[in-house]
Amino acid sequence: MADPRRAVPRTDLLLADPRLREAADRLGPDLVKAAVVAAQDRCRAGEVAPDDVADAAVASLPAGAASMRRVLNATGVLVHTNLGRAPLSAAAVEAVRTAAGPTDVELDLATGRRGRRGRGALAALAARVPAAGGVHVVNNGAAALALVTRVLCRDGGSVVIARGELVEIGDGFRIPELMESVGARLREVGTTNRVRLADYAAAVDDDTAFVLKVHPSNFTVRGFTSSVDVRELATLGATVVADIGSGLLAPHPRLPDEPDAATALRAGADLVTASGDKLLGGPQAGLLLGRADLVERLRRDPFARALRVDKLTLAALEATLAGPVPPVPAALARDVAVLRQRAEAVVAGLPAGLGAAVVDTRAAVGGGGAPDVVLPSVAVALPEELALPLRTGEPPVVGRVERGRLLLDLLAVPPEEDDDLADAVRRVAGEPV
Repeated sequence: MADPRRAVPRTDLLLADPRLREAADRLGPDLVKAAVVAAQDRCRAGEVAPDDVADAAVASLPAGAASMRRVLNATGVLVHTNLGRAPLSAAAVEAVRTAAGPTDVELDLATGRRGRRGRGALAALAARVPAAGGVHVVNNGAAALALVTRVLCRDGGSVVIARGELVEIGDGFRIPELMESVGARLREVGTTNRVRLADYAAAVDDDTAFVLKVHPSNFTVRGFTSSVDVRELATLGATVVADIGSGLLAPHPRLPDEPDAATALRAGADLVTASGDKLLGGPQAGLLLGRADLVERLRRDPFARALRVDKLTLAALEATLAGPVPPVPAALARDVAVLRQRAEAVVAGLPAGLGAAVVDTRAAVGGGGAPDVVLPSVAVALPEELALPLRTGEPPVVGRVERGRLLLDLLAVPPEEDDDLADAVRRVAGEPV
């Protein structure tokens, strides 16, 4: 009997296949060679015929050189942390493509001299929040608060904060531990459920670096509660920093209880910190807005260099601020009647045997924002057993399972992805696409 290993095509011959040569240029030689070796191993195991090894290698190649895959977010959570929070607008994606090459990120083309880094993004942010005397951008929301704390507490001052606002922000990270890690001494006031202006006033003294107001954006406390707003805190005579978290720059009609930067600044906050990749709908970034002298002090501090954002973030942020409505705000504005029409069209194109149905659902903002807000939505209901094959298909479709049904909620799905969603369902159902 012939040795089956002799039938396995040689690696150099396989790599000479035009399809694999093209893939090596696109994906890099290491990924392509790994696919070839895996296909050869399958041939040795008798799973693939020798003449089919090249085809098997081509079929196993990833779509791109990075391991992350595009996912259809049918969870009903607009800002899904596990799915990368806010999806970027088409304008922001195009801006990132441009910024991927040589750009004038720190060059004034008119003079040929060094220019202000990120000047376009900073100007766009300032234009969106006229109440801010100065603006700056760092690499995420936690970094914004860390920079404020490190700079303002450098001389040993304390931070006055309500006990009910010592929040955990996700993955075990806690606001008080973050601040203490950069040198803060916290002076807690009030109780878990109630704090009064008098509590703050009794704690503020010459040792106070600033008073911090943290929006507990991922939970609510009900019942016998009281809190102090920024307008009242501004009467204390100390620097007031408001961490609003979710990145809302102005009031939103569907989110009446969500704090926003413009309102906080008009109420007397000296500094506002926020995230860029939540309700703003942009890339991960930390936004700093407020008094011009304080913002400049933060910007010029040596620690700010460690938190600097890259050119891709600056490009995406500017396009988010100055360009068309990003996906997250667009989803917030979607009409339920239109969502129902879209769901009906998807169901009409699915195999009758699936038992697909259109159902009303309740969606959420997510991303640690607006925890009490229920967003009416519409979903395509499918058998629960389709959850895994859809989640591991191409493209992956992530929904949620409720009461024994898989719900593909359309609120976070852009209308232009409805066909992709329907094709994915038909594919796992064994129907032609």
